[in-house]
Amino acid sequence: MEYEKKDNSGALFKNADKTTETDPDYKGNAMIDGTDFWFNAWINTSKAGQKYMKASFSPKQQTHANGVQQVQQAIAPQIEPLSESEDDIPF
Repeated sequence: MEYEKKDNSGALFKNADKTTETDPDYKGNAMIDGTDFWFNAWINTSKAGQKYMKASFSPKQQTHANGVQQVQQAIAPQIEPLSESEDDIPF
């Protein structure tokens, strides 16, 4: 049976790619009011010793747009504008 997204719900899966302590323990996605979100959760322990889950949501479109912008900035050539003066031409 294929997973069907329903509004105001989501699904989490164990993060098999966790490499650092700060990586989420569970990753997934959710749909809230028709908008797709990344859904992450961490298992923590309170000062009283009680286990709980901390969760975060990030809009997929915003995350994608930020990633595209970072890549564009990283690969943009760092070329100084050419001078319009003919004196700068070496021939």
